[in-house]
Amino acid sequence: MTKRRSRGDGGLHWDEKRQRWIATASLGFDPSGRRIVKRGSGKTKTEAKARLREILRDYEDGLAIAPSGYTVESAVNDWLSYGLVDRDKGTLEACAFLSRTHVIPSLGARKLRDLSAEDVDKWLAEKSKTLSTRTLQGVHSCLNRAVKRAMARDKVKRNVVELCAVPTGRQGRPSKALTLAQAGAVLKAAEGSSMHAYIVVALLTGARTEELRALTWDHVVLKGDPGAVPPVPPHIAVWRSVRASGDTKTRKSRRTLALPARCVEALWEHWEDQGWDRLAAGDKWEEHGLVFASAVGNELDASHVRRAFRVALKGAEGVNPAEWTPRELRHSFVSLLSDSGVPLEEISRLVGHSGTSVTEEVYRKQIRPVIQTGAVVMDGIFDRGRER
Repeated sequence: MTKRRSRGDGGLHWDEKRQRWIATASLGFDPSGRRIVKRGSGKTKTEAKARLREILRDYEDGLAIAPSGYTVESAVNDWLSYGLVDRDKGTLEACAFLSRTHVIPSLGARKLRDLSAEDVDKWLAEKSKTLSTRTLQGVHSCLNRAVKRAMARDKVKRNVVELCAVPTGRQGRPSKALTLAQAGAVLKAAEGSSMHAYIVVALLTGARTEELRALTWDHVVLKGDPGAVPPVPPHIAVWRSVRASGDTKTRKSRRTLALPARCVEALWEHWEDQGWDRLAAGDKWEEHGLVFASAVGNELDASHVRRAFRVALKGAEGVNPAEWTPRELRHSFVSLLSDSGVPLEEISRLVGHSGTSVTEEVYRKQIRPVIQTGAVVMDGIFDRGRER
């Protein structure tokens, strides 16, 4: 004879409408006096009871039961909508692009509760065939942050994405630096273009593109103060960037840089040209005090600078404009100074790095085909020895 369940032990019945077995359990009453009932369904009795046990285990662990239709796509969209508050526009656009291009199409339909570390590993391995390592890190970060947010809201027990390592992706295009001859060709080709002053200042001061796009005339001193003690040379105050906060990338990036004579000359010409642009724009001009602005005074975005930069490079001998980007002017600045014997510590200060490791590993490119320092010094040492 089958043993009868005690009151509160739950039940098991067939739902004709849904064509599924339903297992139920009563867990007492909520503060309003309504009975708390949890249900699990399945095509078989065993499946229904197993599902109920899982729900009860989650309930005991203090987890809210996520809707059965809560998918990876739901988690990612919730994160994009509510988890990126106060981030700048560029960050929002980048996260949305990576999520909707790489995460949702591949994993979006997967129920979040069923997402496994194996699913994530396979997804990353497949993506590593077509994406660079940096982009892989970006898509992994988007999924990781979305699932972490869902976990904090009791939609899932744990974040399996955090357990998965990012594989090495495809080799990206390495950054490079202009040689002295190429740098001269670039400066000559840029003369007369709208980007002439920008290219001269970027190449001869090493300022970041995000710093130059935010540079204002009140942070530019073209006459200096020769009568001061000590004399103050012409300079620019690199104190701002186009980031949402307006701050520079790091604390040490906030710096004041003396201007070479060629920069001073180019900026005076640019100041005059901008005056003519202001007159031509008339009522359309929007005054923001920017040194490098659009034809109506607005801030330039990265794509505008990149496009105008490549147009300005047309005709530069030994330089293919399609192979270069504005940020490589900064790499060229570091490499040219290093090749001229300027100490790495001083170069790091000029470019606003907190230490020399990034300057050396990322920015400095050896221009000379043969490193001559050791041989030159040793010749000097032993020549002096023979003379004695």
